[in-house]
Amino acid sequence: MKRLKLIVFMAIMSGIIQLAGQAKAQKVIAGQALSAKDKSIIAISSLTAKGRLKKLKTELNGGLNAGLTVNEIKEILVHTYAYCGFPRSIRGLQTFMKVMDERKANGIKDDLGAEASPIKSDSSKYERGKKILGELTGTPQPAHLSGYGAFAPAIDAFLKEHLFADIFERDVLTYTQRELVTISVISAIGDAEPMLQGHLAIALNVGIAPMQLKSFIDVINTNIGEKEAYAAQKVLDEVLKNRK
Repeated sequence: MKRLKLIVFMAIMSGIIQLAGQAKAQKVIAGQALSAKDKSIIAISSLTAKGRLKKLKTELNGGLNAGLTVNEIKEILVHTYAYCGFPRSIRGLQTFMKVMDERKANGIKDDLGAEASPIKSDSSKYERGKKILGELTGTPQPAHLSGYGAFAPAIDAFLKEHLFADIFERDVLTYTQRELVTISVISAIGDAEPMLQGHLAIALNVGIAPMQLKSFIDVINTNIGEKEAYAAQKVLDEVLKNRK
């Protein structure tokens, strides 16, 4: 009888430990999950890059409902132009204007959110951009240009002064959110694996977890397609392998 009670007790304790372990695992996974806002950022950015305006309209509504402010979405759409050009970005903004008009007509009042703060610095835009790029990559920027920057110094100046100073320095979106926009656009347009590799590494540097990047691939698959998701997954696998 005592033996039977011991067996029952051990079985109960084993079940409790197993349940506790599962709860802990679920908590860890939940902590690494993309939020609804994150998923909206990915969907809005990638659909804008592809020019899929009908689906974009749906996702813009979804983004507002998920808690993105009007100014955050504007900033997302503005940011996309740096990676997919003015035509796609402007069409995205025009689509958002229609969404806002419809929501207003339906009596929906959306949160405008904060506007970008003025930049106060005595440093040149080039130096500010260089510093920001160093923060994003986690490595100091070299004193001398190399690669495409040395081949065409103008593009290096445009990248540091405009992309990383004028755009990344704006505080409406965090670095993390801007990297979500960036990798979403690059994945959607395709055939830019070296750029995607670099920005996936930056995404990890600014705090996006590997599990979140795997979820990012799922969002690309759902909104853009298997081909683009597969290509992005290959690049992500390589980045994670090199990081180990």
